[in-house]
Amino acid sequence: MRVIAIIPARGGSKGIPRKNLVEVAGLPLVVHSIRHAKLSRRVQRVLVSTDDEEIRDVALAAGAEVPFLRPAELARDDTLDLPVFEHALEHLETHEGYVPELVVHLRPTAPLRRPHWIDEAVDLLATHPDADSVRSVSPPDKHPYRIFRIAPDGYLDPVMRHEHDQPYLLRRQDLPAMYYYNCVIDVTRPRTIFEKGSMTGDRMLPYVMSAEDSFDIDSERDLEVVRLFAERFP
Repeated sequence: MRVIAIIPARGGSKGIPRKNLVEVAGLPLVVHSIRHAKLSRRVQRVLVSTDDEEIRDVALAAGAEVPFLRPAELARDDTLDLPVFEHALEHLETHEGYVPELVVHLRPTAPLRRPHWIDEAVDLLATHPDADSVRSVSPPDKHPYRIFRIAPDGYLDPVMRHEHDQPYLLRRQDLPAMYYYNCVIDVTRPRTIFEKGSMTGDRMLPYVMSAEDSFDIDSERDLEVVRLFAERFP
């Protein structure tokens, strides 16, 4: 199958300045994802979509393709993934006639990723032709049955009241298995992106990971935690 990994890595970031170039275990975050993709047995091409010349140079040196600089209007704080991937795939089709069968989305913010996880996620979607995408998920640290809103009247309102009258009183062993999206690996189809206008579609398969293997950097605290755990992921 024609499988491409696309790594979105814009130059700006709110929480951590120049986040995609911040180092973990001696390598910029974007380089970790490039290496993961290049070590995958399923991925044939690795493309970085960036608006930043320094990130482009780092990505090229690490062996990725950077056939364009992403337009500034697709590198804003509020830019979603969908138009970024539409732009990259349209560029490849227009300039090369290349249309992949599967697209792997690797965020630089997940530097502690095993290449064989990518292969397993790709195989999962490849063997389920009716599925739109695969998303990696993990059990949550805090179970949703024990989460509340504060209602306008000031009282606690259980988020999962629709599932159980008093979900927060269930014993730990009676809580149903639930999963959160951990942002480590996505695999999707071009038809999901272009025909459904979505990165996921409505038929998502889970690639289940342990909570202990799930790291995604959104804050300085996340970065420090990842640096502490990096020794576990040579």
